[in-house]
Amino acid sequence: MHTWFYEKVKERLIRYAKIDTQSQAGSQAVPTTMQQFDLARMLRDELESIGASEVFLDEKCCVVYARIPSSRPEETDSAKAGKPFGLIAHMDTAPDAPGQGVKPWVLENYDGGDITLNEGENIIMRADEFHNLRAYIGQDLILTDGTTLLGGDDKASIAAIMTFAEYLLQHPELPHPLISLAFTPDEEVGGLARDLDLARLGVPVAYTLDGDHLGWYQDETFNASEAVINIVGRSVHTGTAKGIMVNAADIAAKLISMLPENERPQTTEGREGFYHVVSCESVCEHARIRLIIRDHDNGLFAKREAFIGSCCEELNRQYGTGTVSLQILPTYRNMKEVIDTVPDMIQDLRQAITDAGLTPVCEPFRGGTDGSALSHRGLPCPNLSAGYENAHGRFEYVPIQSMEKNVEILLALAALRA
Repeated sequence: MHTWFYEKVKERLIRYAKIDTQSQAGSQAVPTTMQQFDLARMLRDELESIGASEVFLDEKCCVVYARIPSSRPEETDSAKAGKPFGLIAHMDTAPDAPGQGVKPWVLENYDGGDITLNEGENIIMRADEFHNLRAYIGQDLILTDGTTLLGGDDKASIAAIMTFAEYLLQHPELPHPLISLAFTPDEEVGGLARDLDLARLGVPVAYTLDGDHLGWYQDETFNASEAVINIVGRSVHTGTAKGIMVNAADIAAKLISMLPENERPQTTEGREGFYHVVSCESVCEHARIRLIIRDHDNGLFAKREAFIGSCCEELNRQYGTGTVSLQILPTYRNMKEVIDTVPDMIQDLRQAITDAGLTPVCEPFRGGTDGSALSHRGLPCPNLSAGYENAHGRFEYVPIQSMEKNVEILLALAALRA
């Protein structure tokens, strides 16, 4: 027999997934796509209907806020009132695969074999290609029809948070501190919760929920920057080019060849950093390279940024001052140095995962989260995984039992922080 949590998270994810909330890279609109407001308004109305307090939708930047009052609102002694915290998830879905017209469906009691997502178009998720399926034999999976992504990243988290909130509001006698909720736009295109009003959120710490692998959490991310390199060449007719032509495309190729081959995404893992060329546009007169720089270690990260500078300086020595110009744009920073100042956050999270019957696993995240930016804005914010799999693609799926278990983790966390 399915639990109340099971039915609630299943219904919610299916309902949320049908709403197109894809964000758009490069858009100057706020949020980057207006359809994100469709889910934001649904969540606002739903939060009001389940009895959350201080529900607010910022119509300017599409952030939804709400609060779950403390089980001891009369307590003025902060030590007895518990440790307030926030829960944050993003509403947008990735632009990496089609996201309009999502048709979620449920496969019950998965048997471990191939899954036909779309018989008409012969779209099959093969178990020998997607090895993560093995972990979910006997469970119930929410899937797509193979023509779109699902949006479990991050709507599986929203479903779990909303179900947690509804249950706690129905059972105010359960010990818990003040809990603030926030749902943000544009995470998938680098929004990094930039418009989240920390004063309105009103808590000293928070947790994001975003990622695969149930029971995993992250308290460490990459440091990240983007390097934009512009190269000026000189074009003349190839028949008379000797001693005159400066080919910007050749210089761009030379710069890329200066990057260590064993320090690329395809050759690194774990806490190893890398350089990654995102794009290179070039003709004889001009070239533009965009590359990203990543490292967990602050010292090594600084050396990586300096190395790109030294490469540009060397090319300017060879081809003339002003040939190569460099701009380094900070993206986000490793959250760990901030998280480590609040050790009880991780202690409570690990205990909550354990209390829910799982083994907590900490993974240095080879990327960034909203929590990376929020931590360095003064809101310590580690990440709890949502439990979705194969995000950003047509073969994405969410085990219903993972969302159900995340509700249990959040309830245990609330009890511990009471």
